[in-house]
Amino acid sequence: MPVFLNAADPGFSAEFAALLGAKREDAPDVDDTVAAIIADVRTRGDAALIELTARFDRLELTAESLAFSAAEIDAHCARVCAEDRAALELAAERIRAYHTRQMPEDARWTDASGADLGWRWSAVGAAGLYVPGGLASYPSSVLMNAIPARVAGVERLVIACPTPDGVVNPLVLLAARLSGVDTVYRIGGAQAIAALAYGTETIAPVDKITGPGNAYVAAAKRRVFGRVGIDMIAGPSEILVIADADNDPDWIALDLLSQAEHDESAQALLITTDAAFGQRVAQAVDRRLETLERRAIAGASWRDFGAVIVVETLDQAAELSDRIAPEHLELCVADPEALLTRIRHAGAVFMGAWTPEAVGDYIGGPNHVLPTARSARFSSGLSVLDFLKRTTIARMTPQALAEIGPAGERLAQSESLEAHGLSIRARLDRLNRRG
Repeated sequence: MPVFLNAADPGFSAEFAALLGAKREDAPDVDDTVAAIIADVRTRGDAALIELTARFDRLELTAESLAFSAAEIDAHCARVCAEDRAALELAAERIRAYHTRQMPEDARWTDASGADLGWRWSAVGAAGLYVPGGLASYPSSVLMNAIPARVAGVERLVIACPTPDGVVNPLVLLAARLSGVDTVYRIGGAQAIAALAYGTETIAPVDKITGPGNAYVAAAKRRVFGRVGIDMIAGPSEILVIADADNDPDWIALDLLSQAEHDESAQALLITTDAAFGQRVAQAVDRRLETLERRAIAGASWRDFGAVIVVETLDQAAELSDRIAPEHLELCVADPEALLTRIRHAGAVFMGAWTPEAVGDYIGGPNHVLPTARSARFSSGLSVLDFLKRTTIARMTPQALAEIGPAGERLAQSESLEAHGLSIRARLDRLNRRG
């Protein structure tokens, strides 16, 4: 059974704090192992990749077969049925249209001193996208990572996707092709992250690595950060639904289970203004768990980390939501627009009963790579901005430097950085000599 909390109860504050503090990340201490793998790949390159792939994925490769050939991709894509292809193409189209609107604009202007200032945006040169293999092989994640990179203007885009026992998901390769990916490597784990970050004889290093993975992938991304950029360290999935009584309990139950079925450590929460409705949703979850294919996973998630929280007002719901800072937030209330104005911290918001979170995972348009573990308090979901860099631009005229330079010289002196001040003073002296 999930936890049932009522904000009116005397012990609610402590119970809610315990809910927020529950450790859901089921990650063993893998850092030493990951460090050794990264060092091995850096030292031995392709040879290490080939050995590690044989050990962990039971797949024998050569340097020439680390990547899928164009003919192999063609053959696998041809296996995708027309219905699946059409669905993937629609998703790609909608994701591309949404992310195109995110592109920022360059700017230049002249300020009151006569200085020319501004900024410009440029894409990273190369990006590597990690796509989990095996049971967690999701073509939707390919679209969500690769399309924003292409929209941003990334020139070289590669994927690392393990294929344990040689099993390939054709939809992943079709998604890569629809997204404009250049190369798909059939490698995974910490060794793939190391190869993308440092390069090998066959794999050229990239500038940024994005995409989810297991504990070893997460630890590897932490270790290579600084050498390359990364998107985020993804934790278990989570959803918070704020719902009033004017909803179908079964719909809400399915929305909660849509994230619970990801992982036994996922978290599904319901905040409602009606205690009886909360009970009906919990009962609906139990009924669905009797037949759900992934009921063992979803059931464990709901049992260990699920919660139904009863509040008196939607203002109170919004306050609790901001403390949770959920990855996914559904506002299934009569006036979701009004409630949205009171929400500050959420990775993605889904408005109204007709907008299930699952739409966002596939075909809504916004990105489904989102901050977890309350990190929506300070971070955002994946976007084109993750593949862009902003370069500032400044150009002083003699008149502008004469106006603002003395203040810069003074600040340099206050910091005891003599050459800084002299670099400005030399130019000011030239201007003074000119008269």
